[in-house]
Amino acid sequence: MNGAEIIVNTLIEQGVDCVFGYPGGYVIKIYDELYKASPKIKHYLSCHEQGATHAADGYARATGKTGVVIATSGPGATNLVTGIATAYLDSTPLVAITGNVAIPQIGRDSFQEVDIFGVTMPITKHNFLVKDISKLADTLRTAFQIANEGRPGPVLIDIPKDIQTMEYDFEEKAKYTTDRNTEVSDTAIANAAEIIKHAKKPFLYIGGGVVASDAGKEIMEFAEMIDAPIGSTMMGLTSVPNTLPHFLGMTGMHGRFAATKMMYAADVIVAIGVRFSDRATGNIEAYTRGRKIIHIDIDPAEVGKNIQAYASLIGDVKSVMKKLIAVTAKQSRPEWVKEVADIKASKHNNIKMSDARLNPQYIIEEVNRQVADDTLIVTDVGQHQMWASQYYNFSKPRTFLTSGGLGTMGFGMGASIGGCIGADRRRTVLFTGDGSFHMNFNEMATAVSNELPIIVVVFNNNVLGMVRQWQTLFYEKRYSNTTLNRKTNFVDLAKALGAEGFRANSCEEFKEVFEKALALSTPVIIDAAIYNDETVLPMIAPGGTVEDIIIRGED
Repeated sequence: MNGAEIIVNTLIEQGVDCVFGYPGGYVIKIYDELYKASPKIKHYLSCHEQGATHAADGYARATGKTGVVIATSGPGATNLVTGIATAYLDSTPLVAITGNVAIPQIGRDSFQEVDIFGVTMPITKHNFLVKDISKLADTLRTAFQIANEGRPGPVLIDIPKDIQTMEYDFEEKAKYTTDRNTEVSDTAIANAAEIIKHAKKPFLYIGGGVVASDAGKEIMEFAEMIDAPIGSTMMGLTSVPNTLPHFLGMTGMHGRFAATKMMYAADVIVAIGVRFSDRATGNIEAYTRGRKIIHIDIDPAEVGKNIQAYASLIGDVKSVMKKLIAVTAKQSRPEWVKEVADIKASKHNNIKMSDARLNPQYIIEEVNRQVADDTLIVTDVGQHQMWASQYYNFSKPRTFLTSGGLGTMGFGMGASIGGCIGADRRRTVLFTGDGSFHMNFNEMATAVSNELPIIVVVFNNNVLGMVRQWQTLFYEKRYSNTTLNRKTNFVDLAKALGAEGFRANSCEEFKEVFEKALALSTPVIIDAAIYNDETVLPMIAPGGTVEDIIIRGED
């Protein structure tokens, strides 16, 4: 087989049934082989390579499989960078395949030549430049293994054009297998169990590692066993149902009041699959004072990186939790349970936005009311992302796709496409802001071409809301370049792209148009006009503590 045939056949061998990408001169041979193999592997054409990478990322998040994206050399390859970095920060398994100039032309400033190998080295788990046709198939297999073993992440393979045309014998092999790193010692497990046994106020703090490991069942069982509340990072949402009595919601800078308050009140925090980012901890000294932290994570590099753990358990979250459950007896903490219940029921944890006008809380809760439990909810980045994290009640794993670590505006449209495809064209709702949506709304054309049932709800406040909120609170209302003053008509835009469009200026109108949107099987954009100074609260300022929390009041 020629190199391009080897690439496509190895993808099929590794269980890949769809890829995302954009053709170009230095991958034309790969695309020719994709054409021939189309009954076995489907290619989804994006409008831009960044959108293709986000689509592959969204596919991986929704399915737990490996997303695959293909791009040509030069600008095609560099357009993948933001998407690769997004996957890297959120531990998404992704394989990016790029074309390059022929081996003799490398380093000669050839047309569309870029050292994408060097560019992506800091934002991939590993990357490869293939210079030997005999190693091509095994390099691809290794890429899938690396992307999925231990802590998942992206891998890039750069393949020169002449490697794609050279011929070599192809021998099919088994699909990759992964080592989930489960060798945690019995002594470490027993030590952690003893610490938890003597805790008066234990708190389970769960993150994206719980979703990746499919460990929600074990988390719920353990919380019940030790009478502990659960708080989540944004990436940990959907691990357990929001309606679970032990679940308090998202913690951190914009977390729910009860979740953040109880985490600070705890004497032992069992941190599971989290990385303790600055948005999660605030002031580190105050965060760790007077409490022991047990850190459970598959990546040993995370332990002690941001927070000094009192004890650590290195391994796959699901496996570690099963072992911890096996040595833990049922524990009762009635006083702690009552303290948690009182804060959960308090007015500070249940303040609603004013319903005098169309507001984000109403929009999100109305969508939640109308759609099925398995609906995919996707966000871009900004205020709408925090509102969705605060107000949407998730009940199924892998139904929330959002950019956490990198905070990538423009992520949502591509991720919606990939997630919807991965979930067998299931209903998908994208919450976005007018700032984020302007970045990559061209991918709506991709959704239309593939007739995907995606509803885009644009929180239209004509400002860059999150930055404006910071300018209001910390920069004396100097609104430097956060008022957009754009004249985009989203209803007309939707129709120009082949979608349907609606506008809502009140709660009643939104309820009505969302019902209409749900009745359609084609993409829809809903322009939802909201107040330009609507804020995301609670909020803890950077470096602050729970004592500095700003809570929504009458103002």
